[in-house]
Amino acid sequence: MMSLSIASPCGATFIPKINLSKSSFHGIRIAQASPARALSASTIRTTHSCSSLMVKMAKREEELKEIRTKTTEELQEEVVDLKGELFMLRLQRSARNEFKSSEFLRMRKRIARMLTVKRERELEEGINKRISRKLDRKWKKSIIPRPPPSLKKLQEEEAAAEAKESA
Repeated sequence: MMSLSIASPCGATFIPKINLSKSSFHGIRIAQASPARALSASTIRTTHSCSSLMVKMAKREEELKEIRTKTTEELQEEVVDLKGELFMLRLQRSARNEFKSSEFLRMRKRIARMLTVKRERELEEGINKRISRKLDRKWKKSIIPRPPPSLKKLQEEEAAAEAKESA
């Protein structure tokens, strides 16, 4: 009886029993599964990545709890701010300035989580998809363009530096 082992990212192994005696295909050799398996470097890496995965999941849960404590208006304001920050990152990338590329993914995921929580609340209120889209269009038209928080901070720092020089 031959067996094929398939390793998952967290180190758990699933071993299905496959009977290859009736097969006419002989192009692949499958080694016999041994009960005692030595720890290899790849096994250690998957164990390490599994623990880091657990830490990431815990951080995500904390972030979701934080997001759920906010009101819908606060969520909408933060979504607008994060989209402005995302726009600033795109400008930095196009100008070939230094920036953290991981911020793109982090911000997009945070925006998606906020919009998901917002949609969950709409579903709890009984707002269907069609009305939700209509409300979103109204909300997007009502947004007043404003600079993102990082740009405001940069402008304030520049104004303080100019005031210090002139004084």
